[in-house]
Amino acid sequence: MVAMTQIEKDAALIAELGGPAKVAELLSYADGGVQRVFNWTVRGIPSAIKLERPDLFLRDFPAFRKQQKQTAKA
Repeated sequence: MVAMTQIEKDAALIAELGGPAKVAELLSYADGGVQRVFNWTVRGIPSAIKLERPDLFLRDFPAFRKQQKQTAKA
């Protein structure tokens, strides 16, 4: 079995979230937003975007899951 590259993981995540149009909508991107998100399926999701929206892009990151659990308890 071959491990997925980060770009492949990002592309799979975008597909899981509903595709470039849905992700652009979730991010409130207007004109050109769909193309911008589609480009991420080839280039990868920029780190700054992942950090701005960890609820979408870092859901499987252990530190984010821990933070979510602590927030839910409060």
